[in-house]
Amino acid sequence: MSNQVVQLKQIGNVTLSKNRRSKNIKISVKPDKSVLVSYPFYVSSNEVLAFLLKNELWIRNQQQKMELRKTRIEPNTELKTKLHTVKFISGNENRSFKKGPELTLVVRDFDSQEGQDFIEHYLTEIYRIEAKRLLPARLATLAQRNGFKFNRVTIRNNRRNWGSCSSQNNISLNLQMMKLPVELIDYILLHELVHTEIKNHGPKFWDRLNGITANKARELSGQVRQYSTYTL
Repeated sequence: MSNQVVQLKQIGNVTLSKNRRSKNIKISVKPDKSVLVSYPFYVSSNEVLAFLLKNELWIRNQQQKMELRKTRIEPNTELKTKLHTVKFISGNENRSFKKGPELTLVVRDFDSQEGQDFIEHYLTEIYRIEAKRLLPARLATLAQRNGFKFNRVTIRNNRRNWGSCSSQNNISLNLQMMKLPVELIDYILLHELVHTEIKNHGPKFWDRLNGITANKARELSGQVRQYSTYTL
């Protein structure tokens, strides 16, 4: 895979990514509103740029949705994660302290980029801890319940997808899943487990997934997309 970053006036930074596994051009809009374009090796850069311009309105609409979905942390607020309660207060320096499941984050300037970056970094580490504690065990439970087998499981902070399953049935999970409702976390885990048997998204894949989600696979997939990056 090889990457090239270009700047387009109305869209911003666009990463062009040649990928041997790509079968067509795919556009993804990330939470930071950056754009990733994955495309096959045989497609030229001019074809990719033409595809981008053709879909410029769609991209800008998704970027606007990303902006509206941003959750800004304010002073004296509280956030409940799966295992913790995080309180945010103002102070003279950025620091944190913990008492059992209760965490307090002291932020010097909530309005600065430094303050927001400090919050994001801290929350990412909380989600990482929770993901490592909860996701592998839940994946193993769902696998045993539904007759799947997988090899290793890894936890990553992935900006491109919620999870993936390799040809060796190693499953990678995105720690950002910890922000989702429990039902959707289970759906993503089941989605990747089905890939241990079926390596594509054809009819057999959706039939298998429907069979273990009470025929709600498409519905749950749509709900996940409300939290996910938008892909064309």
